[in-house]
Amino acid sequence: MKPPASLPLAALALLTAPLPAADLLIADFEGDSYAPWQVAGDAFGTAPAPGPLPGQMNLEGFIGKGLANSFHQGDDSTGTLTSPAFRIQRPFLSFLIGGGMNPEKLALQLWIDGKLVRTATGPNDQAGGSEALTQASWDVAEFTGKTATLRIVDEAKGGWGHLNVDHIQQTEVKPKGPPPLLLNAERNLTATARYLHLPIKNGAPKRVVTLLVDGQTAVRNDIELADGAPDWWAPMEVSAWKGKPLTLRVDKLPEASTALSAITQDDSLKDAENLYREALRGQFHFSPRRGWNNDPNGMVFYRGEYHLFFQHNPYGWGWGNMHWGHAVSKDMIHWEELGDKLLPDPMGPMFSGSAVVDWNNTSGFGTAENPPLVLLYTAAGNPTVQGIAYSTDGRTFTKYAANPVIPQITEGNRDPKVMWHAPTKQWIMVLYVGLAGGQHTVHFFKSPNLRQWTLSSVTEGIPNTSFLFECPDFFELPVDGDAAQKKWVLLGANSEYAVGSFDGSRFNPEQSKLPGHRGRGFYAPQTFSDIPAPDGRRIQIGWFQTETKGMTFNQSMTVPLELKLVSTPEGPRMTFTPVKELDSLRTKTHTFEAKTLRPGDPNPLDALRAELFELRAEIDPADAKEIVLNIRDAMVLYDPQKQELSVNGLRAPAPLRDGKLRLTLYGDRTGLEIFASDGLCYIPMPFNAKPENRRLFLETRGGSAKITSLHVHELRSAWEVK
Repeated sequence: MKPPASLPLAALALLTAPLPAADLLIADFEGDSYAPWQVAGDAFGTAPAPGPLPGQMNLEGFIGKGLANSFHQGDDSTGTLTSPAFRIQRPFLSFLIGGGMNPEKLALQLWIDGKLVRTATGPNDQAGGSEALTQASWDVAEFTGKTATLRIVDEAKGGWGHLNVDHIQQTEVKPKGPPPLLLNAERNLTATARYLHLPIKNGAPKRVVTLLVDGQTAVRNDIELADGAPDWWAPMEVSAWKGKPLTLRVDKLPEASTALSAITQDDSLKDAENLYREALRGQFHFSPRRGWNNDPNGMVFYRGEYHLFFQHNPYGWGWGNMHWGHAVSKDMIHWEELGDKLLPDPMGPMFSGSAVVDWNNTSGFGTAENPPLVLLYTAAGNPTVQGIAYSTDGRTFTKYAANPVIPQITEGNRDPKVMWHAPTKQWIMVLYVGLAGGQHTVHFFKSPNLRQWTLSSVTEGIPNTSFLFECPDFFELPVDGDAAQKKWVLLGANSEYAVGSFDGSRFNPEQSKLPGHRGRGFYAPQTFSDIPAPDGRRIQIGWFQTETKGMTFNQSMTVPLELKLVSTPEGPRMTFTPVKELDSLRTKTHTFEAKTLRPGDPNPLDALRAELFELRAEIDPADAKEIVLNIRDAMVLYDPQKQELSVNGLRAPAPLRDGKLRLTLYGDRTGLEIFASDGLCYIPMPFNAKPENRRLFLETRGGSAKITSLHVHELRSAWEVK
């Protein structure tokens, strides 16, 4: 059919122009194996990755369900993927690429006639960064008709020693890449207030943001800067440099970005009107004002205060930019956040560790009259090493000029936990060290002064399990409260533990891989050091993995837990109980009469509505087949025959004590913490309850049970001023 004669010449040209030749797919990595590509080494595994691999950050930007990902077995694995030979038939070869930057050892390569003619690598060469793949391409028109092969090479080790590649194809038209970027964009200003407020857009590309003071780098972070309207504002504290010239440098920004111009200064937090009252803010579980938190660190009692340091990303809703945040409390319940105390430095981001009071000033960082508080941490750069910092006021901290105090043992060495061993008058450090083949170990070091350390022994985990994997803790507890009968406890991040003896050099486990918590979302717990006599309790706090989408913060901590060792027929076992200080949150108590509860009876809790509560019950199961608690639609079921507790489908043994089920539940906006069997069963359970549902329900099924004691305490928010 002829086009109408009235069409303009330009339109006629468009109608008659030849269409671009169809794209030719070389690899999309969607299959169950890499075939027909050839695999060498162990970096890529045997099949395309379905996304991020174990231990890898969130990975985005690939197409479909798979990609080539050389993070298999971590950053130290090496290998290559080699394509079948193909003929160059289009002027451009396009691909998606991400991961580490190392053109020599970490690259997608194009080979023609035995020669390397094109290479591409990832964007990341510093700690932090992003796993996102971006569009890239090569002009290969000069090789038209030639036979070629592609190699994805990973010969790199250490941080960012991996590459991500997907969707390789030949195309007639050069693919559109990201818009032009301004490189090393800067804004100069003078510090006049406590905070710089940075605009954050969750999920935006991460930019390397460097703060320079008097022209010298103070800190660098990977930040999801908002180029337009922000989701939230992240405060960067600059009070230490008040009056000094500051420069904010961003590695790359879109030309039209408003990120730098939007930054303001103020002595107060921006948008703080609703702080601590946010819909998903735990009301008696610590969480940071802004940003992400994970592991508790440096838990110590010093100068009349409990100090809680924590892994903190001040500039993102997700993990990254590891700082040590800092909060203090007089009672472990009401916390005051003091800002970040350990910032990333040239040795790397600040990973987990511990704190001690050097009462005898063995380190020389204080005086006998004013003993220093010493922090011990992992600097997770390349190499990964252990460092220390100190303070004599509990507020300002100085990193030791001769850091590191322990050099890298393997890339997987981290999380120093330190304690004073009075019988041998020395400091003891337990340090997680991952060995070849995935073997988890805890290395024991000793020191006279916290500065020089000597390896004394190694305790190995159990092969092919997560036992003793990272974040170790080590402490002594009396059995059944008998100070003359004590045992040492060594535990890892998942709270599984061993019980045994310790002579100042070597831990001798008597029982290993004993279960700690029985729930979900509990990780990397640590106990306070230096709680003074006559108290002397061993109190633990864990990372409570409470996801809070739509908030300006993410994650929280559990309530403080008192740990004890009690005798059981199987040997000493650890118990978890909520600390007595939580009683200070009680506002109104509902006491219910002792009674026999039969199937079909009215709900004894029916008149009660509670958002924040503590429920304590003692129940004789009698002939009931099941005891049921519905807690704001979280299901808590007890099977007396199996002596088993189920919480939202997760089952755990909960033995009757003196023939009775003794149960304590703490309910917050973002989770439940459940204690049964006098603390032998502890079930943390992240759970975002619907705000309109505040109903509690109790019933029996299949028979009757005797309620011997039932109390519900309504609780106030710990963020309220006492």
